[in-house]
Amino acid sequence: MGVSTIRQFVPETCAAIHQVLKEKYLKCPDTVEEWQQVADGFQAQWNFPNCLGALDGKHVNVRPPPGTESDTFSMVLMALVDSSYRFLYVDVGCNGRISDGGVFGGCTLQDALENRTSNIPAPAPLPGSYQLAPCCVVADEAFPLKEYIMKPYPNHRLSEEQRIFNYRLSRARKVVENAFGILANRFRVFQTTINIQDTAKVEDIVLSCCALHNFLRTESRDLYMAGIVDQEGPDHDTVPGRWREDPELRQASLPHTTNATTRAEQHRDELCRYFISDAGAVHFQWGKI
Repeated sequence: MGVSTIRQFVPETCAAIHQVLKEKYLKCPDTVEEWQQVADGFQAQWNFPNCLGALDGKHVNVRPPPGTESDTFSMVLMALVDSSYRFLYVDVGCNGRISDGGVFGGCTLQDALENRTSNIPAPAPLPGSYQLAPCCVVADEAFPLKEYIMKPYPNHRLSEEQRIFNYRLSRARKVVENAFGILANRFRVFQTTINIQDTAKVEDIVLSCCALHNFLRTESRDLYMAGIVDQEGPDHDTVPGRWREDPELRQASLPHTTNATTRAEQHRDELCRYFISDAGAVHFQWGKI
């Protein structure tokens, strides 16, 4: 078949797949109960309390649109992932020249977290404690520190307690790294340049892949993931999944400013202290720093 024919029917098919699957398999939680299930999963699987997801953004390389001076062009796929590698929220289409933090600033998820809409749960006690803590998402250094976004302490002159916090956060955040890795390993189009100039069609391709990923995670044992995803050994050391042998999806650059509010820094410090308390510590953390 000719390239022009393939460019026509592949996006049409992807648009249909996304349309059929999105309401059940690519729907962001919008009730307190649904968000609480996400938080329960992070606590049970990754020992991170009051966590509503792991957040990250990756570049999707596409053919430059007409009139674009650069030979390279990309769109950013922003995603929030649950504890079982399912995409809870995806936003695609922003120009890849914008940093992760800048992309996040323009998406509906930030509005929901900032204003506590979409039935985001109210602050809740940390497990085994009477200390109230707001619900948050975990992210890397590319995102601003906010009450609802926890990121690592900067890597210089860290105390033992801060290194423990960074380990605990990294352990929970790795689910989004793995979700992107599984996605690109299964749908190899992410490891090349999508040869389509129409950004709307590229969005259909990306969203259909995310929906199919969630469908397979939800409706089958998804045996494909065996050996692909990172595993934790008996001593909780990470055994890298085979997706890490693939070309890595490109990370967006850092935002120009990462100024944090006092309340956000206090929340991070409170979690830091909780993770070394009798109620919040896990026995293996001391050997991981």
